[in-house]
Amino acid sequence: MLEWIEGQILGGDLPTGARLPAERDLASQIGVSRAAVREAIRTLQAQGIVRSAVGAGDTGGTTITAVDGGALSRMLRLHVALGHFPLPHVIEVRITLEQLSARLACERREDSHLEELNALVRAMESSQDDRERFNDLDTRFHVALAAAAGNRLATGTTAALRESMRLPILERFRRTDTWPALVPQLVEDHRAILQAVRTQDAERAASLVAEHIRSAWRVLDG
Repeated sequence: MLEWIEGQILGGDLPTGARLPAERDLASQIGVSRAAVREAIRTLQAQGIVRSAVGAGDTGGTTITAVDGGALSRMLRLHVALGHFPLPHVIEVRITLEQLSARLACERREDSHLEELNALVRAMESSQDDRERFNDLDTRFHVALAAAAGNRLATGTTAALRESMRLPILERFRRTDTWPALVPQLVEDHRAILQAVRTQDAERAASLVAEHIRSAWRVLDG
């Protein structure tokens, strides 16, 4: 049932706003039980792919909805958090995505983006003794950088990946013996990335982001 609906969506036969046949008709058309249809629809509702409403005519039935970025981010966060992807693989994808975000941010950033990034760096400077708060600010910086890129898919995916790693990174922050030496370097890394975005040096921004992620993870995962 799920595979059938997925095939119809990918084939263009069920675009956003399309109404699914009635439960009985759908079960007969696909050759499954009505219970299987109901279970599949419940799953699709939970994923934000369909919406069901009680009523007759145009007000009722089950329709295909536009999946928002929040739903995509939630699903990805859960998959990463549950260990469906090895952390080294997540790091590799993060680097690629955040390099893209850094380059685009250099082209598209507005004053409000720079102000937010600067405020986050300043907050990091004053929170070096509070590892949990520092980690939250670090997460917000990377999400804000992605937002400055102006690409909704890149922003949502970057946010999901970075937020899914918030707890694993915090765990490593808490147990590292090198925190007094590490945290000033992390602040400087973020300050340098911000400066590259401010001066619109796309290649430098991308290079700094990649090295920041790699070097921080080497220390924390060592």
